Amino acid sequence: MSKLTFGGHPHLLGFDQLERLLERTAKSGSEGYPPFNIEQTTQNAFRITLALAGFGEDDLAITVEDSQLLVRGKQSDDGAGREFLHRGIAARQFSRAFVLAEGVEVTGATLENGLLHIDLTRTTPEPSIQTIKITKG
Repeated sequence: MSKLTFGGHPHLLGFDQLERLLERTAKSGSEGYPPFNIEQTTQNAFRITLALAGFGEDDLAITVEDSQLLVRGKQSDDGAGREFLHRGIAARQFSRAFVLAEGVEVTGATLENGLLHIDLTRTTPEPSIQTIKITKG
């Protein structure tokens, strides 16, 4: 018995990229740092909020690569010459990825009170009907 994959279903033409997207998302890992929220602010707008205590604007990089939103952070170690009795605030680098659907764009990012807010909007394409002319072969 052969396995019928999502992209290989005979009625779903051209969805093989969606199957690869699901595989890539599953492989991205579920590391818990940094913690984040995703909220829907309007019908076509979202906000991702990451808790980034101790990170400044210069410590962060936000990019969109191949329909994937990447947030990377690397804190400069300011602990030189300091003796910590307890160090519970993470000062490590991270990379967090979010896969964006077609038509979703990043509209802005703000850092306030240790929270990085990334705003996204989804554009909805106009529905279209296309008539295909049949020619004699």
